[in-house]
Amino acid sequence: MATPIRMLSLLGGARDATGAAVIIDVFRAFSLVPWALMRGALRVVPVRTAGEALAWRERNPEVLLAGERDGKPLPGFDFGNSPAAIRATDLSGRILIHRTSAGTQGLLAALEAGASPVLAGSFLTAGATIRYLKGLAPREISLVAMGWNGCDEALEDTLCADYLRAGLEGDSRDFGAIRDRIRNDPTGRRFFDPALPWFPEEDFDACMDLDGLDAAIVAVPDETYGIRLEAVW
Repeated sequence: MATPIRMLSLLGGARDATGAAVIIDVFRAFSLVPWALMRGALRVVPVRTAGEALAWRERNPEVLLAGERDGKPLPGFDFGNSPAAIRATDLSGRILIHRTSAGTQGLLAALEAGASPVLAGSFLTAGATIRYLKGLAPREISLVAMGWNGCDEALEDTLCADYLRAGLEGDSRDFGAIRDRIRNDPTGRRFFDPALPWFPEEDFDACMDLDGLDAAIVAVPDETYGIRLEAVW
């Protein structure tokens, strides 16, 4: 019997997630995380608030902070939520504390709701996420498209959820057509708008690198930081 797949959205959907949950944030939280791990980050730690992130720096001045509010970089952070900036940085052995308005909120909400395991989803890890879930054969799968700030639907997350569902069901989708649709959607066009410098053009390609990391990204317990995101091959 096929595993039931629930299609959920926004922060409310993350709170309702059951079974194995994939929290999808293509632009840009869970595209940044794969790049951080590929660039050598020892840990990526999701947190809810800027205050939590800054508190970790007070405890350990060596940690790096990345995140945004309404898409804009947070004061006192080392990085915004830019995957391209992370892609260009050597993070070998570093700990990255990550706060965003959708992805990290949804991931932590799904964990609190009791979903297990909870994965961070994007196009960068799509193939590996499908493979991981098929191997796990959970009783149920929840695919949660987080949207803008966890409050408004966003095409890139909806299409990524559909791409994952198709793969899990043995179907396929034309990624080139998906990429074009997203590029021409308002959420894609903002990366090409000079009035929005906090959405650099390079981020679009960094977020649309299909299967750029051949690993699923899973939230696991961490003795020091509570939760960390780990690449699972």
